[in-house]
Amino acid sequence: MTYSVAVSGASGYAGGEILRILAAHPDVEIRTVTAHSNAGQPLIQHQPHLRSLAHLTLQDTTPEILAGHDIVFLALPHGQSGQYTDALGDTPLVIDAGADHRLESVADWDRFYGGDFHEPWVYGVPELPVAGAKQRERLVGAARIAAPGCNASTVSLSLAPGVAAGVIDPGDIVTVLAVGPSGAGKSLKANLLASEILGSANPYAVGGTHRHIPEIRQALVAARPSGEAKTDAPDRGIRISFTPVLVPMARGILATSSAPIAPGVTDDQIRGAWEAAYGDETFVQLLPAGQFPRTADVLGANTALMGLAIDRAANRVVVVTAVDNLTKGTAGAAVQSMNIALGLDEGTALTVNGVAP
Repeated sequence: MTYSVAVSGASGYAGGEILRILAAHPDVEIRTVTAHSNAGQPLIQHQPHLRSLAHLTLQDTTPEILAGHDIVFLALPHGQSGQYTDALGDTPLVIDAGADHRLESVADWDRFYGGDFHEPWVYGVPELPVAGAKQRERLVGAARIAAPGCNASTVSLSLAPGVAAGVIDPGDIVTVLAVGPSGAGKSLKANLLASEILGSANPYAVGGTHRHIPEIRQALVAARPSGEAKTDAPDRGIRISFTPVLVPMARGILATSSAPIAPGVTDDQIRGAWEAAYGDETFVQLLPAGQFPRTADVLGANTALMGLAIDRAANRVVVVTAVDNLTKGTAGAAVQSMNIALGLDEGTALTVNGVAP
């Protein structure tokens, strides 16, 4: 069976990456691409690297144009997807690459985003440990999927094995991320101009204000063993110091995350938690002891590569994870989740091979 697909936000970075991956997918036909201000223009004018899709023209983003497809991808700015998802009730599968359907807490949405709250959908990070299982199981047959935030999924994948196994204390998580500006989208912003970022590293959303914090907390709460006592505290026992730093690379995330070692836990138990979580995974790989990833190793790939260190002097576990924010961080996760939902081979159209140099 060939599935018909519409991609909204097709002139942007996330939409373009979704199209790049889907262009090599044998089970889908990209039938419709939409945009807002760029509607009426050839797709190739805005995505000149997508030569095989040069025949497509950007149409207006309306519920009527998006309807009538088997699958709709929404790659729109945060807060804009909900107005369309409400009108796509007859579409068999809708995947939102924005934040509108990620959060379970209305309070978190109001604090970090604002605007209308929409119901949470199945979270699109298949490898994420969830109460003794994997998020993959929840994606089977799903009709509505919320693709992750790139920073959020990177940090969540980094630490969820330790939370699930009880070998770290999630009440004192510190994570610092070097991120490329493509994660902010194509909209013109002064702080993203080349003259502002070249030769400089620039922190932003410092001091607990980044929108991905509640998404990480939500994922790590879900990773706890099902029998573990829950807390009604606003942070639900997951305290995160999260500092992203904009660096002059077009795409990529390098997240360095640490948390205290739980009392009485051995080094073998710590590393064993991550090996048990990801030892059989294709797209999330733990590197051998003493090795750590580079963002250059994952560009264009659907892989999250991570290195783990045990700092006994500081009594902390340190995990360094590299992803391509547009691929594994967004579009790759969305297509991987689509494959699972439809019962296709999970790795269809996705690669573990990056592009170098």
